[in-house]
Amino acid sequence: MLKSARAQTALPAQDLDRAKAFYRDKLGLQPLEEDAGNVRYRVGDGTEFNVFRTMGAPSGTHTQMAFIVEDIVGEVKDLKSRGVTFEEYDYPELKTKDGIAEGGGAKVAWFKDSEGNLLNIVQPARVPAGRTT
Repeated sequence: MLKSARAQTALPAQDLDRAKAFYRDKLGLQPLEEDAGNVRYRVGDGTEFNVFRTMGAPSGTHTQMAFIVEDIVGEVKDLKSRGVTFEEYDYPELKTKDGIAEGGGAKVAWFKDSEGNLLNIVQPARVPAGRTT
């Protein structure tokens, strides 16, 4: 049943106006739909996510949503030019350089939105032609 359902992320925002400004000014996204307590966005292939007003706060300690991209270096450069700050990690199993970590052929960069939600952008590893995962 659920395997044919669409999934959607919902991100908390203590200040919905501040969050809307971040998603508009920093990420270049426009609301698809909004009401007093919720803003819905659509990106890429029709994937949607919500940002909703809440009194609670995100932990900011784990990735809450990912954007899949073809050119992570270009995306990071563009987002930095818009004022997005990328997280830097230096752990034995995870190191970033200029905001980007590499592993298994994939590249990943993390940043927080205005509300402390930890988001990332991912450039997946390429699967060679004729090969399946």
